[in-house]
Amino acid sequence: MAKVILSISGMSCSACSNSLEKYLNKQKGIKNATVNLVLAQALIEYDESLTITDLNKFVEEAGFKSLGIYNEKKETKKENNKQILIIFTLLVILVLYISMAHMARLPEIPFLSMKHHPINYTISLLVLTVPFLIYGFDIFKSGYKNLLHKSPNMDTLVSIGVLASFIYSLVGTFLVLFKSTSYMETIYYESVVTVIYFIKLGRYIDRKSKEKTKEALQELVTITPSFALLKIGNKEKEVTIDEVKKGDILICKPGMKIAVDGTITKGKSHFDESFITGESASLKKGPSQKVIAGSLNIDGTVEYKAEKIGKDTTISEIVRLVVEATNTKAPLAKIADKVSGVFVPVIIALAVLTFIIHLVLRDPLSSSLIYFVTVLVVACPCALGLATPVAIVISEGLAAKNGILIKSSEILENAHKVTTIIFDKTGTLTYGKLQVNKIYNYSSYSEKSLLELVASIENKSSHPIAKAFKEINSSLEVTNFKDISGYGVKATINDKDYYLGNGKLLEKLSIDNNHKEKEKSLQESGNSIIYCLENNKIIALIGLKDTPRDNAKRIIKELKYQNKRVLMLTGDNEITASVIAKDLGIDEVYASLLPQEKTAKIKDLITSGEKVLMVGDGINDAPSLKTATIGVSLSSGTDIANNSADVILMNNNLVSIINLLNISKKAVINIKENLFWAFFYNICMIPVAAGLLSKYITMNPMLASIAMTLSSLTVMLNALRLNRIKIRKN
Repeated sequence: MAKVILSISGMSCSACSNSLEKYLNKQKGIKNATVNLVLAQALIEYDESLTITDLNKFVEEAGFKSLGIYNEKKETKKENNKQILIIFTLLVILVLYISMAHMARLPEIPFLSMKHHPINYTISLLVLTVPFLIYGFDIFKSGYKNLLHKSPNMDTLVSIGVLASFIYSLVGTFLVLFKSTSYMETIYYESVVTVIYFIKLGRYIDRKSKEKTKEALQELVTITPSFALLKIGNKEKEVTIDEVKKGDILICKPGMKIAVDGTITKGKSHFDESFITGESASLKKGPSQKVIAGSLNIDGTVEYKAEKIGKDTTISEIVRLVVEATNTKAPLAKIADKVSGVFVPVIIALAVLTFIIHLVLRDPLSSSLIYFVTVLVVACPCALGLATPVAIVISEGLAAKNGILIKSSEILENAHKVTTIIFDKTGTLTYGKLQVNKIYNYSSYSEKSLLELVASIENKSSHPIAKAFKEINSSLEVTNFKDISGYGVKATINDKDYYLGNGKLLEKLSIDNNHKEKEKSLQESGNSIIYCLENNKIIALIGLKDTPRDNAKRIIKELKYQNKRVLMLTGDNEITASVIAKDLGIDEVYASLLPQEKTAKIKDLITSGEKVLMVGDGINDAPSLKTATIGVSLSSGTDIANNSADVILMNNNLVSIINLLNISKKAVINIKENLFWAFFYNICMIPVAAGLLSKYITMNPMLASIAMTLSSLTVMLNALRLNRIKIRKN
């Protein structure tokens, strides 16, 4: 299966996005398609027997236009045609003045007086209306095409209403020309003009607001520089990012940004990676250390080897993940989509019924038509369709900007519902920066030689414990390296077989352990244990000590205050785990667990009705992260796409758990508020538009178009409040 994000043109409301989504999902070869109205994108999973050309064709068959594969670098702010809007603002004021000056007792334009020059009056309004019909041609085109595809949308409603008013007014104009001035009161060109104008104004504001919702994504996209300094011999050459190739040596001077992901080959400097971690503290890096595209070089000149370029860079991967996440559907959005799917046909039926009832009640044809048009215009599904996606886009963009990558909208909606939070120990609750604390050497090797041997083997491992030996010389040649999940590792050096692992490794290999007292002593002082075996004989016992993260204790206390059940699941021994847990205030500890035992425990909790959030390092905890209701991984920012977690904390800061729960809670509240106002608006406006409350209040198409614009604006402004969520740094 392949996956692609297409940019879509021509969607104006939720009915549009729903009809396109339904059409795509019906096509053979498409496994799943979701359409995002706010981002104007379609995320499509499809069989590789299809091509992008086929997908573009499907989009066009549905009545829309595909702009091709989404490219974050080419995503720019759309032209809002401000000048054109200003011109039509002046025209609409002129139309309203000509048609309503006498009602407001304002001075009339003498030769356009309705009373004294009826023909001039009607012809002038007709002439001024024609530019608006041209201005709104895209509305009519969209409405017609969607009706043709049996998926009527907001444009369909507006088109029917506007054209009905125009044709009726046109007939009235011909009658006036033939001296039937009694038909002057049945000319509604101002309704045609104002409806088109306010819809265009609404879309202008809507585009502005949508750009605002995508600010966090746009900031991520523009983080990486457009140029890089390429080293050629002893010279420097400025090249574009597209010219950089893997293996090139690039130069980064103070004040410049790293152009692509790579490894430092020469020099040292401090780097600001706050764009990806959300933390302001700079990191000191030197030779052999990784640098990420977009990092700001603060105080030193470095040379680095280009390793990941273009779409392979960490920041591109992050943008892709966030965009994919915002294109997924949250449960609340699916409910709104179902309602929107039947909304337009129901409104058309209600408008026709309103028209017929008013004729039956012997209302004038002109009045019945006004009720018909007003119902069509006022019942806008836009607010309903925008209620969820705008909140999702803002929330996930805000989270990404602060180092929290959420892989799907469903996770964002459900995060605040978790009842149990499980932490791994090493590298999660602790820094994972173990240091050799104590060595019991039973071999003929010197301590230095022993550590070199262990470091050479651990250098092949990705386990957090291996980091304890990173600074130790590891020049020995290692062959036949094998990871024994949950127990340790095996390797060969100089034709001798070595095992490094925990106490369970000895049981697995059926080796007697005569060092349990030493092991217990190390454990009681908070050490993690490594047994070193040479040809199945214990040659050393090494104690490694780790320290809890600075804010871990405070975060756990706060989670408990929020009535979250907090557990620790670790493969480390029970004594060491208990020492750390007691220090941090965790009451429930399950130690000496194999990966499958961690997974089984999580399954038991879920079966008992708990909603489990698991926090781990994303490597050894992959099965547990996948099993949990929500898996949260602490990550260094590499191999993001291969991570098993639903959420990735780029800053390795546990306060992000609190931020995640807070963003989730605020986003869901915001979505519910938006849905409430969208439904409330339609419940209130449709009866008024239909004339059911005409004794108390009346509405015409002009007021209906204003109300429709305000409904969408209300939802957008409410969603933008999410940008004010307070993000904690510690």
